[in-house]
Amino acid sequence: MKILITGANGMLAKEVKEKFEKGNEIILTDVAELDITNEQRVMDYIVNAKPDYVINCAAYTAVDKAEENYELADRINGDGPTNLAKASKAAGARLVHISTDYVFGGDLDVSKDYSEDDPKSPVTAYGKTKLHGEQGIEENMDEYYIFRTAWLYGVGGNNFVKTMTKLGLTKDELNVVADQHGSPTYAKDLSDIIYQAIEKQIPYGIYNATNQGYTTWYDFTKEILAEQGIECKVNPVTTEEYIEMMKITQAKRPFNSQMSKSKLLEQGINVPEWKDGLRRYLEEAKNIEE
Repeated sequence: MKILITGANGMLAKEVKEKFEKGNEIILTDVAELDITNEQRVMDYIVNAKPDYVINCAAYTAVDKAEENYELADRINGDGPTNLAKASKAAGARLVHISTDYVFGGDLDVSKDYSEDDPKSPVTAYGKTKLHGEQGIEENMDEYYIFRTAWLYGVGGNNFVKTMTKLGLTKDELNVVADQHGSPTYAKDLSDIIYQAIEKQIPYGIYNATNQGYTTWYDFTKEILAEQGIECKVNPVTTEEYIEMMKITQAKRPFNSQMSKSKLLEQGINVPEWKDGLRRYLEEAKNIEE
């Protein structure tokens, strides 16, 4: 297969490249090669390249900055996927796009989790722009996969696991939010979910794609430190307390980012548990450092 990957310099794109490169022709593009907000450029590039799949890993992911830079975020997260959908259809390619739990309201009772068809009611600029992207794809083509993920981390660049590890090694105690619930997701596992979906040719559509199981940032932090034998007291705090302590202004965070993976599982897709993903990430990160 010929696979075109956008956002090639990002954490997820690097994992996708590694997963797919054996036996396939990979075309890597970042904004320098392909600005996905330029509709005509996208059309010309993809029609000329004639890929079998376009995997869109390009995104504006700065949740707080999106509140002040809505227009830019919407061009990248909304117009960009729409342009890719139109061009992919014209080129006879299938599109794979990464979306987010932020398309939901995030206020569902934590005894429940979101299914793919639950009502969308984003409350942040980031969530609204990502929903725009989903809708642009749905309106312009039929052969697509949209994978909604959350709490993503991986090798390369900064991430929550790396940050908590550094803080745990340098501080006696940490205050971590305990009232936000979700699924920590290892980027390598997400790339494998994408790979399985294409290999098995599961039905096109939207799928929730995070690691299995649910936790809080507080319990996730405790697991991160425990796995590495780091002794540091971790204190649970509410989102409101954390914002007040840190004296920060931020976009609203979902209290419930829990998304059911039953639709993926019904298609025979293997979805690892989040603790298993964390252990494998820490081992890989350790090997890279060594």
